[in-house]
This record gives sequence, C-alpha cells and structure tokens, in this order.
Amino acid sequence: MKPKLVEMRDVSIAFGGIKAVDRVSVDLDEGEVVALLGHNGAGKSTLIKILSGAYRADSGEIRVRGETVDIASPRDAKRYGIETIYQTLALADNVDAAANVFLGRERTTRWGTLDDATMEAETRKVMARLNPHFRRFTEPVRALSGGQRQSVAIARAIYFDARVLIMDEPTAALGPAETRQVGDLVGELKRQGIGIFLISHDIHDVFDLADRVAVMKNGRLVGTARVGDVTKDEVLGMIILGKCPPGAEPGPGAEA
Repeated sequence: MKPKLVEMRDVSIAFGGIKAVDRVSVDLDEGEVVALLGHNGAGKSTLIKILSGAYRADSGEIRVRGETVDIASPRDAKRYGIETIYQTLALADNVDAAANVFLGRERTTRWGTLDDATMEAETRKVMARLNPHFRRFTEPVRALSGGQRQSVAIARAIYFDARVLIMDEPTAALGPAETRQVGDLVGELKRQGIGIFLISHDIHDVFDLADRVAVMKNGRLVGTARVGDVTKDEVLGMIILGKCPPGAEPGPGAEA
C-alpha cells in the first residue's frame, strides 16, 4: 500500500503550560485537499506551523511518504517539498511574476547579471501548467487580480518541487469570479498529485474545494470526515459544539 504523502501522529505543543495542540493526528494523500477548520484559537494554525517548520512540536511524529522526518525550520519543510502560501501571499508588489517566482533564488548569467530571459521563460512554463490563461507576465504583481496573485504565489512553490501546499485562507477578500479562479487552480494542483492542507473559515469554500475536513476545538481534534459524508450543519456542530456526527471519524476524546 502506498504511504500517505504526509502523516502527523499524536502531535502536541504547549505555550506557557497551555496545550495549543494536544495529541492531534491528521494525514494527507497525493492529489487530496484536507481542510482544517475551527474557531480562532482552536489550534489549526499552530498545527500547520509545526508542519511548515515555524514551530517545533513538543511530542509526536511527522512522516513524509512513510519516512519519519525532523522539521526544525522552514528550510527543512521546503527540503521535504512542503510550502506555505500565506494569506498575504508574501509577494513583492513592485516587480513582475518572474521576479516573484525566483525571489531569493534568482538565476544569473555567467557574467553575474540577472538572467531575466531564462526566469521569464521558466515562469511561462510553470504558469502554463497551472493557469494557462495567465498573460500578464511583464506587469508588476500589484496590478494583478487576487486570483492572478494566487497563481504567482503557487507557481513559485511548485516550480521548486513542492508536493504539499499549505494554503491559508486562499479566497479571503476575493469576489465570486476570483474565488472560482482559485478553485480552478486547486483542481489543477490536485490533478498533478499535489496534496493541499487548506485553512479556511468559509464553510462553503471548504465544501467546494476539499475532499475531507479535519475539525479542531481547544487544541484537540474533534474528528475528520469526507465532505460527502457530512452536512454543512454537522460540520458547524463540530466547530461550535465539538460534537462528532455519525459520518465522521472522531478524534481522541471527542463527544459523540
């Protein structure tokens, strides 16, 4: 049997004696979207920061493709093909798509100057895989729409061989057309076998984009479920009340 793309097993972390994440286990397959849900302070962002290398877990285990790994920094995470697309996108607004894709990893010519032609050609190649309708390669990214900016941020991640993407509120503040564009991007990433952890407060978004949901409350995992096996109201019940419905697999200590 093929190993999971990512497995987090019994992961815990405490700050000042308060357990922000308490024995949480989640996993992710290739070409799958798992949405992490919960109120502010539920622990979902902290859990993901452990996977991205921003925090180090006090206990538990992380496996990537069946191999136990030690992720002590964002650099470690990148080495294992784990990239984070932050809500802010962390783009340099004053330069174009290619400059953003290669930001901090610029290509140079043998004379030591920036190799703009190669960087633009490579950006066009990766964007053709991701968003073939993207045409605004020479404009500063500040001029792009929210959906196009997401394309640039994702292109940067997958060009450098990301296999796992952490997407933080990818449709926040986007209109309906741009939200659909992000949905198309997610669909294309899935077709390419990339796994996605999606952090979102928008329940409608989640049901449109995710294959499974994992709900956290007070640092603990309430449960996980395939989106086809639960209703939106049942997921809201998991978030608000911490109760696990019949169609979901309960986490440790969850209420039935």
